[in-house]
Amino acid sequence: MTTNTNPLTLPSPSEQGGKHSLAPSSFDNLVVLANYEEHLREARKMVWRDRGEPAVEIHDLWECLEHGAGTLAFAIRSGVNLILLFARIRKVPRKTRISLMQHALFGPDSFRFGAMLGSFVALYRFLLNAFPLLFPANIPILLNLRNLTKRLTSASDFRHSAIDDSTPFSAERGSSPDDPPATLRMRAARLSSAAQAHQTWLHKRSARWHSIVAGAVAGGVAISFESLSRRKVVAQQLFVRGLQGSYNAYSEMHGFRVPHGDVLVFALSCAQIMYGFLLHPDTLPKSYISWINTAGQIPKEAVSINRDMIRTGAFNPVDLERILSRPDLHPENVTALEVWRSTQPPYCPCAGSHPHIASCTFTPIDRFFTVFRWTLPIYGALHVVPMLLFKRKAVARTPIPMAFRAGWGTMRSAAFLGVFVALYQGYFCAAQNAHRALARRPRIPQWLLAALVSKPSFWLDGLLSGLSVLIEAKHRRGELAMYVLPKGLESAWVAARGKGLVFRTGKHGSALLTAIGMGMVMSTYQNDPQHLSGFVRRILYQFIGPN
Repeated sequence: MTTNTNPLTLPSPSEQGGKHSLAPSSFDNLVVLANYEEHLREARKMVWRDRGEPAVEIHDLWECLEHGAGTLAFAIRSGVNLILLFARIRKVPRKTRISLMQHALFGPDSFRFGAMLGSFVALYRFLLNAFPLLFPANIPILLNLRNLTKRLTSASDFRHSAIDDSTPFSAERGSSPDDPPATLRMRAARLSSAAQAHQTWLHKRSARWHSIVAGAVAGGVAISFESLSRRKVVAQQLFVRGLQGSYNAYSEMHGFRVPHGDVLVFALSCAQIMYGFLLHPDTLPKSYISWINTAGQIPKEAVSINRDMIRTGAFNPVDLERILSRPDLHPENVTALEVWRSTQPPYCPCAGSHPHIASCTFTPIDRFFTVFRWTLPIYGALHVVPMLLFKRKAVARTPIPMAFRAGWGTMRSAAFLGVFVALYQGYFCAAQNAHRALARRPRIPQWLLAALVSKPSFWLDGLLSGLSVLIEAKHRRGELAMYVLPKGLESAWVAARGKGLVFRTGKHGSALLTAIGMGMVMSTYQNDPQHLSGFVRRILYQFIGPN
């Protein structure tokens, strides 16, 4: 006799003794199906945190250790590595593809990233939950320190002294005999479980120094798991995210707001970056210098000549010969370069920055369309791929409007970078043309001529070019500002360090910067999470939760 072993298959009446047993059998299958769906939901919670999850109540130090962090960092880093590999898989030899896939999935980068985030979350949650138990809010700090050793011997003491009765958590406890009858109490709003958990998370605030110290200690320790080459990049991003959240919280607390603050931050950062690119390339990473050269369509020799003339008043003849030997050099630019070599004004001739175009008026237009075509597929991927991954239902429901939205966003982003390059090139040519025109006039003061091609003029050029971010969508300006701010701060710090204005941080600089940044980030997340960017807030919620 065969037996039905599938728990989700409805048995036939003959198997259950006739039609009278059909109803109980169907009920049993519904129960099995419900249990199966519950198991699926529980499995999903192991890898993804639902919105509105209630905060964890901690009563003693042992529970702090029990609520350690399970992290998705390893899977996230492996997935990103695999996607990047697939993007260039056609250029990789077939015999090395399997080994590269294995390295992308199980390479040291994935383990380092997982160890970094896992150690941070575990240490942060332990410290944050332990501080209220070790230092209760309703007991003076000196008495806390005096009784600390006594309380460590008995875990039960923590249950009664951890939380002050005046804190918002006292509302969740049982009512006392002195409370008024339920009919006289203020009627509370009826909220869903998710909304109630969200309200609990927003109002469950600890002392601010708890999250600051916990975030700083956990961040300084966790960054040591990353490779030396990546520590600085990670530390810079965490630091500027901390600045962003702290500024938003402080400005709301004191009631002030800087109009177009994201545009101002972007423009100031671009000013320092472009100043460093042209005059102090040692203050920026080499990979970033190479990217600017490619995006700006500027010959490296022209940048080198301009830097040498501004800083030393001399140039390397080899750089000029390389420009003159270019096959696309316009004949009129050959004459302009030879005239410049005979007179040698204190700057690189703009003919060297656009060797294939003779007209300075037409050069910005050419730059715009060249950069626009170059960045269009790049920004297209940045707009389309996230939409397909995270907004699949909206795409399936309204495909045409979503496609139009992605296309319009791609056009704006490509136009933004094209206008940036065109503005910088136009200012560069305009300053030199103005210098040549005014130099022929005898009554023009020398300080004005010098100002047109001085070092600050290149900083001003970057500042004006940064205003091109106004073309971008408003919600993207802040993210672009957070992208360029670390590079601008790094360039300014290295330049100031070269002049002896700031100290050297040594090999522990990345850990120190990470500690400061995560102290600010976690203070904002724990007390004012709405002031962090949506991306950072969602990532922290998945790893930290409504602690």
